[in-house]
Amino acid sequence: MIGVLLAEDQALVRGALASLLGLEEDIEVVAEVGAGDEVVAAAEACRPDVALLDIGLPGRDGLAVAEELGERLPTVRVVMLTTFNRPGYLRRAMEAGAAGFLLKDAPAAELARAVRTAAAGRRVVDPGLAAAALEQGESPLTPREREVLDRSRDNGTVAELADALHLSPGTTRNHLSAIMRKLDVHSRIEAIRVAEERGWL
Repeated sequence: MIGVLLAEDQALVRGALASLLGLEEDIEVVAEVGAGDEVVAAAEACRPDVALLDIGLPGRDGLAVAEELGERLPTVRVVMLTTFNRPGYLRRAMEAGAAGFLLKDAPAAELARAVRTAAAGRRVVDPGLAAAALEQGESPLTPREREVLDRSRDNGTVAELADALHLSPGTTRNHLSAIMRKLDVHSRIEAIRVAEERGWL
């Protein structure tokens, strides 16, 4: 029997996924959580074979959780779930140690097959998304630039952003200029939009 931990913040979606997997004779949902902060403790308690993680979990996102699971419970195979067909997410998921990446609108049979494939130690990747990720290439942003751009969503002025990042305003401006140059945009708002669309944020 393949034990599955299901992490999805929307209760209706989580319930639907659990019901679908419950129809499979060789799969059992052993834990369900609704926030990223709850995943590792739940996994340590029930020791699942596979963790299905939504990328957009509240608390800690699925990518950060996947990394921690890889360090603390390396035998747990992680499959990321997302509603967004963004190639950059796939690349980041693989970098975080995920065994697979699946769109939530995939057919039900695909979900069960993904769980079995991951449990068997193989990778699970949506073919169209894999092709798009290869075509798009890697994010041009450094980890620090990605952090600056991510934090700029919640901080209006350069001074506020610099304070939140514990950087000088000048260094913060330099990072923002580099980001806009690399993404070929003229504002922070545009940079955030482009990076989100490509799955780099």
